This record gives sequence, C-alpha cells and structure tokens, in this order.
Amino acid sequence: MATDSLVVELDANTKKLQDKLKDTEKDLEKLRGDVVIEGRKVFIDAVSYVDGQPKSEIGIEIHSGRNRIVRKIFEHLGYKVTKLDRVIFAELTKKNLPRGRWRELTELEVSKLQMLQ
Repeated sequence: MATDSLVVELDANTKKLQDKLKDTEKDLEKLRGDVVIEGRKVFIDAVSYVDGQPKSEIGIEIHSGRNRIVRKIFEHLGYKVTKLDRVIFAELTKKNLPRGRWRELTELEVSKLQMLQ
C-alpha cells in the first residue's frame, strides 16, 4: 500500500478547537499510538503541526486506502476537518506545481505506480 501525506486543516472557528488548542498536542500523541476507527486499525506513520502555519493545520502520513479515513480520524478526536490537501501520494509530490496546474509523469514515476498494483 502506498503512503499518503496530507495537510489537514481543522475548523478553527469551532468553540471546541478554540477551547482545546492547548490540548491538541495531547491529541496528536494519541494519533501516534494505536488508532482504531470503525473496528479497524489505522496505520499512521507521522503526525505533526505544519511548520510556519497555525496550530489548526496538521500534517499526517498514513497507510490506508479507506474512504474518508482522515476525516474519521479527526472526528474521532472531536475535530471537524475543513480542508484536506494531499501533498504526496506513492512518492509523487506536488512540489513546485502551482495550484490548479498539472504535469506529465516521468517514465520512472509511471513505472513505480505500475509496481503498486
């Protein structure tokens, strides 16, 4: 299974997040351990605040293809996700690619994707 790296933006307007902002680090620690969502373990490789961004933006790396799993992870802790941005998928990155733009994959990237099947 491929690794996804996403940036999660939590709803900073909710009273729960404003009240719990100091506790979000404790919640991130919970995600670094065993996490079970809907009776199945979720493999979280890394979770941390995004450097230089508000504490409502969290980076997470996961090994899971389950539908809406990132939203479910944060809802499990009582947070509402307002935005998801997939930064990396299976070693493919959007680095240096402006929003709304696309590029052709290299032959090496296509080969790596074909090996995932």
